[in-house]
Amino acid sequence: MTTTQGELTPEERRKVRESIKNKLALVPEQPGCYLMKNRDGKVIYVGKAKVLRNRLRSYFTGSHTIKTQLLVSEIVDFEYIVTASNMEALILECNLIKKYYPRYNVLLKDDKSFPYIKITNEKHPRLEVTRRVVKDKGKYFGPYPNPYAANMTMKLLERLYPLRKCRTLPDKVCLYYHLGQCVAPCEYEVEQETYDKMVTEIAKFLNGGHNEIKKELSRKMQEAAEELNFERAKELRDQIQHIDTVMEKQKITTTDATDRDVFGFAVEKGWMCVQILYMRQGKLIGRHASMFPYYGEAYEDFLSFVTQYYSDNPALPKEVFLPSWGEDEAGAEGEAAAAAERAEGTGTAEAAAPQGDEEAAPESKKYIKEALESWLKVKVHVPRRGLKKNMVDMANENAKVALDEKFRLLARDEERTVKAVENLGEYLGTGTVRRIEAFDNSNIQGSDPVSAMVVFTDGKPDRKEYRKYKIRTVQGPDDYETMREVVRRRYERVLKEGLTMPDLIVIDGGRGHLSAAVDVLENELGLYIPVCGLVKDAKHKTAQLLMGDPAEVVPLPRDSQEFYLLQRIQEEVHRFAITFHRETRAKSMVVSTLDSVPGIGEKRRKALLKHFGSLKKIKEAQSEDFKPLGIGEKLALTILQTLNGTEGEATAGEPEEADPAAAPGEHAEA
Repeated sequence: MTTTQGELTPEERRKVRESIKNKLALVPEQPGCYLMKNRDGKVIYVGKAKVLRNRLRSYFTGSHTIKTQLLVSEIVDFEYIVTASNMEALILECNLIKKYYPRYNVLLKDDKSFPYIKITNEKHPRLEVTRRVVKDKGKYFGPYPNPYAANMTMKLLERLYPLRKCRTLPDKVCLYYHLGQCVAPCEYEVEQETYDKMVTEIAKFLNGGHNEIKKELSRKMQEAAEELNFERAKELRDQIQHIDTVMEKQKITTTDATDRDVFGFAVEKGWMCVQILYMRQGKLIGRHASMFPYYGEAYEDFLSFVTQYYSDNPALPKEVFLPSWGEDEAGAEGEAAAAAERAEGTGTAEAAAPQGDEEAAPESKKYIKEALESWLKVKVHVPRRGLKKNMVDMANENAKVALDEKFRLLARDEERTVKAVENLGEYLGTGTVRRIEAFDNSNIQGSDPVSAMVVFTDGKPDRKEYRKYKIRTVQGPDDYETMREVVRRRYERVLKEGLTMPDLIVIDGGRGHLSAAVDVLENELGLYIPVCGLVKDAKHKTAQLLMGDPAEVVPLPRDSQEFYLLQRIQEEVHRFAITFHRETRAKSMVVSTLDSVPGIGEKRRKALLKHFGSLKKIKEAQSEDFKPLGIGEKLALTILQTLNGTEGEATAGEPEEADPAAAPGEHAEA
C-alpha cells in the first residue's frame, strides 16, 4: 500500500519540505526530465520540462487543482536528468514511463493493438496482417482501426500480386500457383526484379496509388474484351470491384491525399479521453478512443499519451494534427486557468497558452511541437482555421461525446443497481439487502471437487472478500454434501472470528442445495439468515428464484433489474468456481504425469516444477539442464523420453491460462 505524505508525522513533513526546498535551489535552468518519488522511494510521476527549475518549483508553490494536490501530497523526494535538447527530454520521458510505470502518469496500454499490413523482409517476401510492429526492415502500412478492413485489403492484394503465401516453403507447388496467386518459389526460380516490382506496386497501392492500379486494370480488361478473352476480362472486372469495395468506403475526404493522424482530447471528472482519427490518402478510414484517469496538467498528459503512442512505431503518417492549447481545450475543470494563475504568482516561464495563431503560441508549448517533429520526422501541425481545424474540432467533439457517454452509463448503472438492491429485499421480504454471499460447486464426476464464494456489497462485486474452498470430507460427486461442508466451514469461521454476517445467501442450485444450506445454518449453527436458490434452465441460464423451507418459487419478473442483479451474481460465482476448478485440476494432472516417470518421487517432482516452472518447459529442456537439480544424464533422458512419449497426457497437464477477470483479492480459505 502506498504511504502518502498525509500519513507522515509533523516533524517528518517539516523535514521533507526542508529537503525539497534545498534541492530546488540547486536545480538548473535547463531542459530535462524529473522523477517524483513517494515515501517508499517508488517513482510515482515522470515529467519533462524546457526549464527544469521553473517546472519543479511550480509543484511546491501556489495553488493546485484537486488532482495535482493528490499527486503533490505523496511526493517526498525528486530526481532530475538534464538533457541536451527538448527532443531528448521528450524521448527520455517516454522511456522512463515505460520503465517505471508511474502511478500518476498516463500509461498507454493498447498502443500495439491495431493491425498493420506488412511486407516481410525476406528472400521471398510475403504479405501478412500483424499487430506487432518491430524494427525488422519489413514495410508496415497502417494502422487499420478496423481489423476486417486490414484482412480484406490483404486478400485483395494477394489476388493482385502473386507473392508467396506459405510461411515455410513446401516441396511442390500448391493450389495458389494454379490459381495464379503465387509465383511458386518452392519449385521455380524467381528473379529478384520480379519481387522488387511487386513490392513497389503494393507499397504504391497502400500509399494511395490504388486509382492508378484501377486505371491499369481497366486498360487490361478492355484489351481482354477486345481479344474476346471474356473470362480474363471478368477476372479483371472483379478485381476492380474489390478495389472499390475495400478502398472507397470512406466517410470524409480532403482535397489532398496525405496520410494524417488527427488527435483530439477532452477531460471531465478526473478522466481524459483521447480520440484519434486516421486519415489515409485524404480519407477517414477509422477512429479510436482511449480513456484513462489523469493527475497532471491536461495538455501535458495528453502530449505524454501522444509520445508513447508513437514510440517504436515505424508505420508513421506524413502529418500529425494536434489540438491547440487554449482555455477552451483545457476542459471543464479549468486546468489551463489554474496553470496561468500559478505562472503569474510564481514567475514560471511555462504558463498556459492564450488563444491565437500557431506562430503566437508560447515558447513552452512550441518546443513540444518542434521536438515531436525532430523525433518522429513528420510534420506536426496545430491548425487554427479552415478544414484542418474542423478535423481537430471533430476529434475533440468525439472525445467529449465518448466521455459524456461513459459518465451517463455509469450514472444509469449506479441508479439501476441501487434500485435493484432496495427492491430485492421487498420481493424476498427480508428488509434491506446490502451484503450478499453466493456459493457454487464445481467438479467433473467428483474429481478435484471445489467450491467458491463471491460477495456483492450494495449490488457490486467485492473481490477482496471472495473465497475458494477445496472440499475435504466429501467423496464422489455429492453436490448436496459439498454444499453442506462449504456453508458449515464458512459460517463457523464467521461466528468464530466475528466477521460481517450477510443479509442474504444465494445458492447456485435447486431445492436440494437450498435445503442442505438451510439445514446446516439453522440446525447446526443456529443462524437464521435468509437463503435463496437460483435454478438454471436447459440453456444454463438463470430461470427461477427459490426461497423458503420447503422451497417455493418467488415471482420475480425476469425482465426486472432485481432478476438481472441475481443473474450477474450467479454468473460471477460460477465463473469464479469453474476457474478455481480448472487451476486445481491442471495442477493435479501435472503431478500425476510426473509421478508416472520412473525414478521421480514427491521431492524431485516438486524440485522439477520449482526449477522449470511448468511441465511444458520440462519437456523442452535438454539433459544438461537437469544437472543443477542433481539429476544425471541417464535419469534426465528417462524423464524426457517418458514425458515426450505421452503427448496427450502431457498436453492435458499443462497449466491453463489464468482467467484475466479474476481479481488479486480472490484467495482460498482454509
